[in-house]
Amino acid sequence: MSARGGAMPPPPNPAAYFPAPRVTLPCGLDILRTYSGAFICLEILFGALVWILVAATRVPLPLLQGWVMFVSVTACFLSILFLCVFLFSYTHRIAVDWNQMDFLFHGATFVFYFGAFLLQAATTSLHNFPRRFNSTQEKLLDDHEYNISIAASIFAFATTICYGCSTALALRRWKL
Repeated sequence: MSARGGAMPPPPNPAAYFPAPRVTLPCGLDILRTYSGAFICLEILFGALVWILVAATRVPLPLLQGWVMFVSVTACFLSILFLCVFLFSYTHRIAVDWNQMDFLFHGATFVFYFGAFLLQAATTSLHNFPRRFNSTQEKLLDDHEYNISIAASIFAFATTICYGCSTALALRRWKL
């Protein structure tokens, strides 16, 4: 009873404020049977390779390659988290538009990875650039590090392509 003697109104219906999550990707292990699941696995694999290859060098240009490391590590962990959300069926428990979330995640990561790829390729292109170190001149990257940097650039490009394909598939699902 309220202060005026009338009945209390019923509590608001939470379903009116929180719509059911919208997701078109399957949950559980079925996610791995889709193109999107395959691309996410490739993103994780290639991203981890970029991370390992850049970490295997002396990192002669910390400003450039620091961003490459940040993007590759962050994207790898977020992709693992994103895949786990679908593997463990959390999409039905968290009320968001997963198709939109998929597009936003992969689109933003594509942009960041494209920038990281360009920075890694720029670092690789400075192979013969002389560096002054203790009054001696040496190359910025020795031959072994140059080869590792080439491999890192190739895998950064492959990872960027995977994120681009995931973005295109997510956009198609979101705008259905």
